[in-house]
Amino acid sequence: MTLEAQRLSWRRGGTLVVDGVTLRPEPGSTVGLLGPNGSGKSSLLRLLQGMSRPDSGTVMLDGVDLAQLHRREVARAVASVTQHADTDVDIVVRDVVRLGRTPHRSAFGGELARDERIIAEALEHVGLTAKADRLWHTLSGGERQRVHIARALAQEPRELLLDEPTNHLDIRHQLELLELVAALPVTAVVALHDLNLAAMFCDTVVVLRRGRVVAAGTPAEVLTSELIAEVYGVRAHVTCDDHSGRPTVVFRTGLPQRVAAR
Repeated sequence: MTLEAQRLSWRRGGTLVVDGVTLRPEPGSTVGLLGPNGSGKSSLLRLLQGMSRPDSGTVMLDGVDLAQLHRREVARAVASVTQHADTDVDIVVRDVVRLGRTPHRSAFGGELARDERIIAEALEHVGLTAKADRLWHTLSGGERQRVHIARALAQEPRELLLDEPTNHLDIRHQLELLELVAALPVTAVVALHDLNLAAMFCDTVVVLRRGRVVAAGTPAEVLTSELIAEVYGVRAHVTCDDHSGRPTVVFRTGLPQRVAAR
C-alpha cells in the first residue's frame, strides 16, 4: 500500500482549488505533478501530507484515512519539502537536518548513534557534508533547499512530497537532486514546472488545470504538443530522445492557433 487520494475536493478562500482529484501512485514510483501556476499542485500536496483537510474525498495511508492517524504516525511515513520553509533561529545545518529525526524519538530518548549516522548519510546524499556546521543564514538559496531535502531524508520516509524542489538550484543541482529522488526507495510525488525535467525523471505525470486532472500517464503518453498548447497556452515541438526513449520538449515562439484566436 502507499499514499493515495480518492476524489479530493477543497475550497480555499471560497475558491475551489482541488476538484475531484484521484491519485494512486505505484509504490516506489516517482510521480510528477504538472500544470501552470494556480492549477492546484501545491494545494494537492498540502492535502496529501495532511496539512489541510479536504472538503470531500479521502487521503489514505496504507488503507487508513489520514484524518484518523496521529501526526507522529504520518510523519514517520510521509516527509515533505515545501517551497518557502525558513527560520529566524540561528541554527547550524546539521541541526536543521536533525529535525527530521523528531518523529522517531520517544519520551525516553532515542538511538543517538543511529540518528547521527542517518543525519550524516542525508547530508552526504545532498552533497553538504562539508557544510554541516555552517549557520543556516550563511547558505545560498539552493543550499538551503538541499538542506531541506536532507531533513526530509532523515525522516526515513516511505512517501516523499516535494513542492518545486528545483527552485533556486542551478542546472547541475537540479539534475543531481531529481536523479537522487528518482533513485530513492520511496514513493515520490513532485510538483514541477519544468516539463523536460519531469520527462527525464518521472515514471508518470499528472497534469492539473484549475484544480482538475486533465491528463495522467507516462511522460511519453501525456506530454504532447497538443496538450502543452491546451494547458499552458504555448507552442511546443515534442520529440523522442534516442538515448533514453523519453520525450523532449522544445518550445517555440508565438501563441498556438486556438489561444491566438481568442
